[in-house]
Amino acid sequence: MTDASTAPTLAGETIDRDRLKRLLADAPAALHFEQCDFDGTDLSGLDLRRAKFVDCSFAEAVFRKTQLADSRWMSCRTRQADFEMADLTDARFMACDLNNTGWHRAKLSATLFTEVKLTGAHFHEAQVLGIGFHDSLLSGADLRGMSFRKQTLERLDFSDADLGGCDFRDAVFEGGSLRDANLKNARFDGADLRSVDLGGLRIAHVAQFFKGAIISSDQAATLVSELGIRVM
Repeated sequence: MTDASTAPTLAGETIDRDRLKRLLADAPAALHFEQCDFDGTDLSGLDLRRAKFVDCSFAEAVFRKTQLADSRWMSCRTRQADFEMADLTDARFMACDLNNTGWHRAKLSATLFTEVKLTGAHFHEAQVLGIGFHDSLLSGADLRGMSFRKQTLERLDFSDADLGGCDFRDAVFEGGSLRDANLKNARFDGADLRSVDLGGLRIAHVAQFFKGAIISSDQAATLVSELGIRVM
């Protein structure tokens, strides 16, 4: 295959579905877009493998069953975009606004999200083997059933997220927040929670969800204080 670095670059254009199909038909290599506008465009079923998007806008765009493996997304805005059943294997998202996006049954194997905003995003039934999140906002996101086992979780804000059934066994949290998250049936055996914000957690939650987890003395003092007990 021709390396993506030799692909044609389109900059500052508004791209609709028909235009993109023509570009794909004529392109000798993966396409490269900079500051292009795809807002509201239906891109379902198209082959955009290895495409590169820089500072592009995809507000309310539709990517159902789109081929996006090995694609690269930098500083893009995809508010309320729909990635249902899209193949994003080995895709990379960096510094993107992905708020309120849908990833239902998307293939996200080895997909990496770094410094992104995923507030309110839904990952129901997504294939997430090897998925990675780093220094990202996942507040209010639906991550039910996702496995983070043995991962190092760097500055991830899970506040108000739905983490029901998630597997955090032996994970190490480096900063971040679990404040007011739904933790029903989540597992934290062996997880290191000493540097994560546990605001909103109650003693009953510790017994129910955090058996075998590691917390700091300051966190323990905060938890028992609700019982009127002071740790000296």
